[in-house]
Amino acid sequence: MAKRRSNELSLGAVLKRRRRQLEMTQSQVSDKVGCRANYIAYLESDARRPSHSVVAKLARALDLDQQELYFLAYPQAKALMRPERPEPESAWLRFKANKRLHVRHSITRGEFSALERVASLGAVRTQRDFLFILQTIRQALTDE
Repeated sequence: MAKRRSNELSLGAVLKRRRRQLEMTQSQVSDKVGCRANYIAYLESDARRPSHSVVAKLARALDLDQQELYFLAYPQAKALMRPERPEPESAWLRFKANKRLHVRHSITRGEFSALERVASLGAVRTQRDFLFILQTIRQALTDE
């Protein structure tokens, strides 16, 4: 397994902590996953690494995020993922500063204000996303 930073929990620690939060035994988890209780013990002690399908079953059984569990089990996989997406705030700042874009799309003050509120939700990652939302707003207003 790849090295973890000292402040990161291991897969086993996450599984054990969550199982205890849910007040479940290793046997109960193993029944839900479809394996033996000693396999859960191996996973919790980081002595074994689960298969991809077991990661999915563990996520369902313990109500955990499957992708996060997968990255804990296979940390090298995260390096294969595309680079981190830009922060929503930086997308908003770039969009806000792009005056040519505002003129090209005839963005009104009201629309700009609505887009600023959307940006505060943190869901928008790129300037293109803002244009999509702008078109959606305009379409909704014409449908009324």
